[in-house]
Amino acid sequence: MVTGELKGKIDKIWKTIWTAGISSPITVLEQITYLMFMKLLDDVELRKEGNAAALGFPYQSKVFKAGNFCVEGDENRSIPYSELRWNSFKNKAPDVMFTLVRDYVFPFIKTANGEAKETAFARFMDDAIFLIPTPKSLGVCVDVLSEIDMNNKDIMGDVYEYCLSLMSSAGDLGQFRTPRHIINMMVELVEPTIDDVVADPAMGSAGFLLGTAQYILDHYKSELLNKEKKQHFSSGMFHGFDTDPSMLRIGAMNMLLHNVEDPEIVRQDSLSDDNTVRSKYSLILANPPFTGSVFQEDISKDILALCNTKKTELLFLALFIKSLKLGGRCACIVPDGVLFGSSKAHKAIREELVENNKLQAVISMPSGVFKPYAGVSTAVLIFTKDPSGTKDIWFYDMKADGYSLDDKRSEVTENDIPDIIARYHNLYAEKDRKRTEQSFFVPKEDVVKNGYDLSINKYKETEYVKVEYESSDVILDQIAELQASIDQNLKELREMLTK
Repeated sequence: MVTGELKGKIDKIWKTIWTAGISSPITVLEQITYLMFMKLLDDVELRKEGNAAALGFPYQSKVFKAGNFCVEGDENRSIPYSELRWNSFKNKAPDVMFTLVRDYVFPFIKTANGEAKETAFARFMDDAIFLIPTPKSLGVCVDVLSEIDMNNKDIMGDVYEYCLSLMSSAGDLGQFRTPRHIINMMVELVEPTIDDVVADPAMGSAGFLLGTAQYILDHYKSELLNKEKKQHFSSGMFHGFDTDPSMLRIGAMNMLLHNVEDPEIVRQDSLSDDNTVRSKYSLILANPPFTGSVFQEDISKDILALCNTKKTELLFLALFIKSLKLGGRCACIVPDGVLFGSSKAHKAIREELVENNKLQAVISMPSGVFKPYAGVSTAVLIFTKDPSGTKDIWFYDMKADGYSLDDKRSEVTENDIPDIIARYHNLYAEKDRKRTEQSFFVPKEDVVKNGYDLSINKYKETEYVKVEYESSDVILDQIAELQASIDQNLKELREMLTK
């Protein structure tokens, strides 16, 4: 978590770029991302050089090569690779550094093909633009970033997440961010393993992939010492897709800073025919777009066969089912309308979940979870791709998530999330709970009778308690007695004032 002095440094960088004339929060974050990557490249090379020197071995960088770097398309613009390194240009005068970074370093990080550039982040640099407007603003950013240890991935990850929160609080693209505590809850519920193949087909800034990676780092430390397991974690485990190149760059950088160097992060419309991956993933975690529609002719035909609609929230559910391998599991966020919508497509996707998959849980969340950006009520669905179908469905009525449900989202003591996790991992003990309680089971037969309606209010029972009131004569006597007392007090007050 970013606090104190480190928070002040990041705030300074953000404010410097913002006040220099860049008004878009996502553009500010992108520019910080590029600078962090420049420093990260050099820090990696410094570490390798130090290790080689300690062992007495010669070392020649494959990134910062011997000789000169020539800007692509302009043979007259060349410069020694050594001049492109952070530790070289950070000490130059702001005007000199600005020209060097803009004209040489930035083209270099976009086109270099050294081994340190073979990362998911590097693949999305082609259309990147350097927009820091002034030498002074660049100088401030470089000075502050130079004081941060890029080799400490925990610190860098926290810095990056803090930048993402600033982007969100600035009100731009908030729809891309699922609150971290909700992500962590969903990850804890599905319990990822070191052997999982994980996907988020609507990845945004890669919050779910990052949450899963952190869970693996926390729970599989010894397994990650195995070379094959480590390789799987680094380059085979995580898969993310989005249509926004800015989000792809940000998400890839986010993963890189958390030790996942080469996830499969691809720019594509996950719902289109371009996405041909089926029955591959063992785990999907996602918060797909809540609203909107797409051109039906662009949607993959097998998805339409499962759910013939233009509504993205329904199409993504169909995609999740298609993308999971047998036994694969999914935890996803859906708007409440998915649970009870009466259209043919709504009913079809719910029937598919219940009849041809194992729908394990429906966790209804309060409408304030996504404030201040949206007030829509949402739910978490957890299901497994299991053709044997559903037997019982566990419902939970979340009333509090640890934060106030207004636009301020201040921390509060009321929090159902620990209870949700504990109960989900001990569902056997839930079998006898009544429908008047906060969580309970509903048999499949009841759901089928209700047209596959999955809203908790359809099954929750309200317990009415009989209240005995005094008779009307007694109440009227009490009122008269109270009135007489008031009249007496007023009389005494007037006498006091007239003396």
